[in-house]
This record gives sequence, structure tokens and C-alpha cells, in this order.
Amino acid sequence: MPEVLQHLDRDLLLSLNDWGSPAWDVFWLFITNKWAALPLYAILIWLLYKQFAFKKFLMLLLLVVLLIALTDQTGNLFKYGFERLRPCHEPALAGRVSLVGARCGGLFGFFSAHAANNAALAFFIGLHLRNRYVWLFRGLLLWTLLVAYSRVYVGVHYPGDVLFGLLLGSLYGWGFVILSKKISKKWSLEDRK
Repeated sequence: MPEVLQHLDRDLLLSLNDWGSPAWDVFWLFITNKWAALPLYAILIWLLYKQFAFKKFLMLLLLVVLLIALTDQTGNLFKYGFERLRPCHEPALAGRVSLVGARCGGLFGFFSAHAANNAALAFFIGLHLRNRYVWLFRGLLLWTLLVAYSRVYVGVHYPGDVLFGLLLGSLYGWGFVILSKKISKKWSLEDRK
């Protein structure tokens, strides 16, 4: 990453991370916790089940699993390929970054898999259900942005890590929508009547 962008990313991190207060810490720790979204994901799976015939539902569920696996594995490749330290592990930022919570995460942080996974799911599930649940796609995008900001707030990712994760996850989610449409057409999978 060019030095100018690194400085900008670092300055933006310090600014956004400094917006915190003990009153908000609990909220952002909840948002950033991957288990906090389980009820949301259960509801999304139920909505998919209601919307689509069983075979198409199973295909979509399998694609969701593959989408998350792809996003996670891409994240691992990037983290160990670029070896960019998380802000909470960066010696130059010691004492300047507010680490909210007891855990910093792995040593490397480029890119944010939290942001990528949520963006991928928002696009994939949101676009499949947007005709029936008009508000859902916007709601999922809002959730994704909250999760993305939470990663900066708690001090475990730079804004650039989060932005790249959002972009990649969105592209993966959109690509899997196209893939699901091709599979549905080839196998004549239908929505519920």
C-alpha cells in the first residue's frame, strides 16, 4: 500500500476509533460479535424457506455456505499474503488506539472478513428477497455498515481493511446471485407459488 494511503488510513482510524465512550462500548462490542447476528441469520434462512420451493431453498442455502467459505478463505489468503498488522498489534500505534474488549484477534488484519461476510450475505440474500421484502436489502446494508464500523471502533481493523472487505464481499455476493440464477434456470428451480 502506498505510504500516503497508509498515513491516511492510520489518521482515519485514529479519528474514528476516538469517537468511543464507555457508554457506547457495550453496543459496539455486541455489534462486532459474530454470534450476535445468529438470530438475524436464522430469520433470513426462514424467509428464504418461505419464499422458495424446497429444492431452490436448498440450493440457496448451499450457496450461502460456499459464499461464506470463499469469503473466509480469501480473507486468510490476503491476511497471510499481505501480512499487514492489525492496528491493535501495530507498535507505532501503541497507546493511541483504543482497544475495546479484551481481544485483538490474529496478528494480521487485511482485510476485514467480518465486513466481507456481512456484505456478501447482504447482497446475496437481500437481492433474492427484495421483491417480497422491499425493506430487507436496505436493512441488511445498514447492518453491514454497522458491523464494518464496529471493527474500526473496537480497534481491530483499519478503515481500509473494512472498505476492501465491503467491496470484495459485495462483489462475491453479487456474483453468487448471478450464479444462483444460472443454476435455477438450468435446473428449472422455482419460487413458491
